[in-house]
Parts: sequence; C-alpha cells; structure tokens
Amino acid sequence: MAVAIVTGSAGLVGAAAVRRFAAEGLEVVGIDNDLRRHFFGEAASTAWNRQVLEREVPGYRHVAADIRDADAIGAVFAHYGRDVRAVVHAAAQPSHDWAARDPVMDFSVNANGTLVLLEAARRHAPEAAFAFLSTNKVYGDAPNDLPLVECETRWELDPAHPWAAHGIDETMSIDGTMHSLFGVSKASADLLVQEYGRYFGMRTACFRGGCLTGADHSGAELHGFLAYLMRCAITDRPYTVFGYKAKQVRDNIHADDLAGALWAFVQRPRPAAVYNIGGGRHANCSMLEAIAGCERRTGRPMQWSYSDQARMGDHMWWISDTRRFQADFPEWHYRHDLDAILDQMHAAVERRLHDDAA
Repeated sequence: MAVAIVTGSAGLVGAAAVRRFAAEGLEVVGIDNDLRRHFFGEAASTAWNRQVLEREVPGYRHVAADIRDADAIGAVFAHYGRDVRAVVHAAAQPSHDWAARDPVMDFSVNANGTLVLLEAARRHAPEAAFAFLSTNKVYGDAPNDLPLVECETRWELDPAHPWAAHGIDETMSIDGTMHSLFGVSKASADLLVQEYGRYFGMRTACFRGGCLTGADHSGAELHGFLAYLMRCAITDRPYTVFGYKAKQVRDNIHADDLAGALWAFVQRPRPAAVYNIGGGRHANCSMLEAIAGCERRTGRPMQWSYSDQARMGDHMWWISDTRRFQADFPEWHYRHDLDAILDQMHAAVERRLHDDAA
C-alpha cells in the first residue's frame, strides 16, 4: 500500500495533510514529538490534535520522534521503504522571535532536521515526492524595499509595479537582506531541498508559504497570528501590534487549501520545484483589517495596543503570486476566502474554550 510520511503531523498543516492523504487512500505515518509545546508553552501544544487524528483517521500511525534523530527517522523510512510515495515535511521551529532565543536549536530543527529527512528519503524511498513547507521569510526583509503606498487601513504596492496585480513571485532575490535567524535556518533547508532535487534527481518542492492558517491552529503569541488574534478577541486578552502603523499586510491560506496543493504536487512531482504559496490576492488583510474582522465576529472591541518598534525582519507587505503553481497544477483552486477562514476560526476557538471549561 502507498504510504505518506508527514512530519509535524499534529500541527496545522501536517494534520490537514494527514487527513487529505488518508482520504486519497494512502496509509499515513505521522512524525511529531510536540516540540511546539517547548517553543510556545502548554497552550500551544498539539497533543489534542494528535489524539483527534488517532481517533478519526483510519489506520493513522503516530511516531513521537524528533526529526533530528537520524536513527529514529531512518528506522521509519527503512520500515516502509519504496512503499513511501510522498513525504510532507511540515515540522519546524516556526517563529523568528523564538529563534533569537536559541539559534542553535532553531537551526538544528529547521536545517539539520531537514537534512536528516532528505537523507532518509534518498536512501530508502528515492522515488517519493518530497514536499517541504518553506516560508516567505527566505526572502528576508527584501519586500520592504518595494514601493509601498500608505492607505487608510493598509500598506499597498504602487499600482505601477509589475507585482501589484498578483503579488510577489519567485524571482525576488534572497540575497542582501536581513532574514532573521529563523529565515536563515529555513533558507538553508530550502536550498538543501532544491539541491537534493537537482543533484540527486529527487522529486522535491519548496512551498514558500505566507501565513498558513485554519481552525485547527494552536496559535501562540510568537506564531500563528490570526488564530492567536481571534483567541485574544474572544477572551479579552490584550494584544500588541508591532510597528508599521498596524497596517502591515499578510496573505492567508487555509491549511486545507495548502494540503490540496501538496496533494496536487504528489500526483505530478518534479525535481527542485519552488513555489510561492499563500492567500495571494484571494485572501489577505492588514493587522487593522484582521482586528476589525475579529471584532465583527465577537461583537465587541478588542483590547489591543500599538508599539512603534517593528519586529526585526518583519514584512510591511506580503502577498504571494501563486501563478507558477497554478500554471503547473491548473486543477488546484482556493476553497476558503478570508471571511470563511475567520468564521471557521471563531467557531473553533469558541468550541475549544467551551470544551476546556467543561
């Protein structure tokens, strides 16, 4: 039976990939040791999602291994061998703020962990499609050099710029910018994934994500802004916006839409593919607009404050141009817009808080 190995399987994108690949008939093996709890605290733990997957996804097998453990990872790949059709690598240390606290651990998880997985796949399942969840932070703060125009609730790209209509494409340079330490560790992994495609002929892809979101996100202050923002709005927890007049723009892609993109790639994989993937012009918002969207759903003002100190390496404006991916996989389409994401997220946070209180 064809097997999919999903790292970070109890996280947002990993869990969505588990469900999608299982629904497509693959046996799914998840690798996740809940490092998110170590990074962001108990409230960000994904243990609850692991339990849901084990209960609801037939045949799902969970392996609580660290992706840096070459022996443990090698044993998983050796067990399934060439039955492995797909590897979805979604495990990561995902916060550039946290990375500055422990650069060694950040790099070891994001870069060394990716190398361990690539080697295991090359040795035991070289024909498998290998999809890596990279990030737009590989471009560093280069987007801040774009000609941006201040509008009432957001920054926008000058309409005369060639990227204005569709967003930033993959030709943006990753050189000569401040990446944050997280951006460096992810860029290192990104380049490794490309090189294993070019040098060894493996069928690899880097999906350089914008904001990845959805109702199952265990949002924390340092990662998962939309989920954490909604939780703050519902619980009246104070929220701080850092810099850029609270007008910084993010595009947002639902985890299920991203899982659909990963599945599309697995059907027709190719070596060393690179794709910007996010909500694009289909689903994006500024911080001010996201706050307003949360307030409309709770029916009351949020407790939020503003700091002039922008986060180092943060983007003032990011919208992904997804046309390269859509050209290669025209059967893929968005299924969730921003309103649908916020509606779903509001309902899920309310339900989770109710269940925690019960």
